[in-house]
Amino acid sequence: MKTTTNPTGRFIQAVAFAADKHRNQRRKDTEASPYINHPIALAQVLANEGGIDDLDVLCAAILHDTIEDTETAANELEQIFGSKVASIVLEVTDDKSLDKHVRKQQQIVHATHISPQAKLVKLADKICNLRDILAAPPADWSTQRKQAYFDWSAQVIAGVRGVHPDLELIFDRLCELWAARA
Repeated sequence: MKTTTNPTGRFIQAVAFAADKHRNQRRKDTEASPYINHPIALAQVLANEGGIDDLDVLCAAILHDTIEDTETAANELEQIFGSKVASIVLEVTDDKSLDKHVRKQQQIVHATHISPQAKLVKLADKICNLRDILAAPPADWSTQRKQAYFDWSAQVIAGVRGVHPDLELIFDRLCELWAARA
């Protein structure tokens, strides 16, 4: 895949790349929606709710799960989208060779140490995941599991606080909405 320098073209290239990589994946919601909807939602939150126009951040949002959840290598992202995008994606990528509880704990610990750009992607990811749980949670998730996800997400987001107060307020309102329902 040839890299483009046109900003709009570069973003569309990231969308097309992620769509191809996630083509056989579905979300865990009851409708098993196409996975690509999730990274697009992150970019939507960042650009249209957060006013973020940093192309590296928006491309990283689209690509944020490619290394973690597909057969994509970091050097592949670097060759196509540049070192900055690849670096942001790596900062928000879990090491799938570790047990789930270890990965979750690492997200909490690492949140304070990642770049401001990665913090924005992490914040948008948690906002989108909370919205999904509120609107169309996985069918097999109990109320307790949903509560645990909200609690854990709050711990992760505590480490990114200060990066974007408006998006943090959106996150907080989602937590309040959950608390009112629970």
